[in-house]
Amino acid sequence: MKTMSFDFKSRRSMVSARRGMVGASNPLAAQAGLNILRRGGNAADAAVATSAMMNVMDPASCGVGGDCFALYFDAETKQVTALNGSGRAPGALTLETVKKLGWATMPRNHAHSVTVPGAVRGWHDLLQRHGTMTLADALGEAIYYAGEGYPTAPVVGHRWALAGEFLRNAANADEYLPNGAPPRAGQVARLPGLANTLRAIAEGGPDAFYSGAIAEAIVSSLQEQGGLMTLDDLKNHHSTWDEPIHTDYHGITVYECPPNGQGLTALIALNIAENFDLKSLPWDSPERIHLMVECMRLAWADAHVYIADMSRADVPVDELLSKDYAEKRAALIHPYYSADPPRPAGELPGGSDTIYLSVVDGAGNACSFIKSLYMGYGVGIVARGTGVWLQNRGAGFSLVAGHRNCLARGKRPYHTIIPGMALKQGELWASFGVMGGFMQPQGHFQVISGMVDDELNPQEALNRPRWMIANGDPAGSLLIEEGSPFKTMADLAERGHRIQPEAGLGRGNFGRGQIIRYDAETGVMHGGSEPRADGQIAAF
Repeated sequence: MKTMSFDFKSRRSMVSARRGMVGASNPLAAQAGLNILRRGGNAADAAVATSAMMNVMDPASCGVGGDCFALYFDAETKQVTALNGSGRAPGALTLETVKKLGWATMPRNHAHSVTVPGAVRGWHDLLQRHGTMTLADALGEAIYYAGEGYPTAPVVGHRWALAGEFLRNAANADEYLPNGAPPRAGQVARLPGLANTLRAIAEGGPDAFYSGAIAEAIVSSLQEQGGLMTLDDLKNHHSTWDEPIHTDYHGITVYECPPNGQGLTALIALNIAENFDLKSLPWDSPERIHLMVECMRLAWADAHVYIADMSRADVPVDELLSKDYAEKRAALIHPYYSADPPRPAGELPGGSDTIYLSVVDGAGNACSFIKSLYMGYGVGIVARGTGVWLQNRGAGFSLVAGHRNCLARGKRPYHTIIPGMALKQGELWASFGVMGGFMQPQGHFQVISGMVDDELNPQEALNRPRWMIANGDPAGSLLIEEGSPFKTMADLAERGHRIQPEAGLGRGNFGRGQIIRYDAETGVMHGGSEPRADGQIAAF
């Protein structure tokens, strides 16, 4: 098969349906979620099934060795709940431990950067609170495809191939190099170790993962690489149900999970932007992009100072989301020139390997769900014999003593993955997300602005070319996606933005999203799926 060319120009139409809808970045995963809805499951059941399938279909980006977050809208109560399924640093890992190694920042590929995987407990807790099915019901298709095989999707296959050298140097990764090489696009991939792990979870629940043979494999594989995680760290892990944070943007109430996630960043940017008449400016004009970028730079400055595990640090969320604060921040923006950021950025590493999915069922329940290993294939260690890649979320800790996000035993790190939800007058309006490291809050900001300020439908909002402040650095370069006018880029450069055009495969860095809009009066769902990925909207 010839190497495929990548053309990101979308000719997709918005998909509309009434009985159920799933958006995911792999068609087989979206269909797995839809099958759950057809069997009478709800949005939570379908989200877990789709998530498990994405573990199989895109193992670089997510897995049971990683974390998850979810926002759930209950159609009966009209309430949004927030699940934090992220793990914590091992109990034996301290700032002093890593300082003795001479590190100024956390590395991405050391066993000390592995935090306890939270995804499996997150699946279980989501089903326990909001679902109607068991893990065994939800994991069936993922188990089948992992064991029997599936054709590798084009974008995933390309990324798998790029990771070939990394995989050859990773610990216990033979399962992901069939015949010594990454599977090509269209080639059948089989993951028998992962199939056995998923089967064990289906039969024994989360305890089969956090204790017993799988837990022992995780701990021994990490300790062989110098890690300090113990069986007690795994056994003691728990998710948390948090009060979601939100703000109002021109009549739309946008919800995010609270810190340690970075959703706060998107809400701060929206609050600041509400002080400008973005709707009156063309979306691709230098005037509008400049204002939005400056809003985002201010939001990033706050994010790097304040976002941390709220159980271990003071994060003044109410103050940061006040309209008075946003007005004061907006006053710092020059209408023409890009100003120096008011605060320095932190030293978090970038990472963009994540999966996002969205589900709305026929009753109007919605689940916005995201799961990740952080960077591609996580830390580069597979728990021997399990097919489980271990995440490197600990790379998100600061090593600056006294910083809110400083490494500490049993603490959650700054987390990049964020699901989004939006309501209008108390009714579901949108379940949405844009995955991709520090692109995520920037993607949320841009698709919400597109749908609210420009009245775009979900597919149009995802098709639109994007911009990105590199690495979430308030002083970072401004990446501009192919499709934006050259004149706009030249004008932005004159304003003081350091412009970096991106085209071709580099456009994958601008995130991969799914959006389902909901009409509460008619019950009609309108879906859009990311043209920069392999996915689709599945509906009936």
